[in-house]
Amino acid sequence: MGRYEDFQAFRAKLNDRILKPGEGKPEATLVTKRFFNLDAKVYEPGAIDEKNKELLGLSASMVLRCDDCIAYHINRAVECGASDQELQETFDIALIVGGSIVIPHMRRAFEFLDACREARAGSGS
Repeated sequence: MGRYEDFQAFRAKLNDRILKPGEGKPEATLVTKRFFNLDAKVYEPGAIDEKNKELLGLSASMVLRCDDCIAYHINRAVECGASDQELQETFDIALIVGGSIVIPHMRRAFEFLDACREARAGSGS
């Protein structure tokens, strides 16, 4: 598997572990469940459409330097129809806000975007 598939599998597996524990494992707390729910709800379409909310989340994630969050928001933005140009402009906003410390994350963002596009092209999405 490649980086894109690895990320998707890891995220699904650990989210299940957190939210749907197996035998002998503690159930997620109410706080955890509410936070996960709030996180999902805030990206639903409203006055700002879903794609632009994902681009906002992507920019913030790059400034905060969270590679998992960057990958997640790239994937979601692509699912919502974001073009490479829209993503690149979002990377630029993060770079201007966050400064040069964002550059390593931008490199990994481009790598993940390429992997995302390749995986989606291979699956017919």
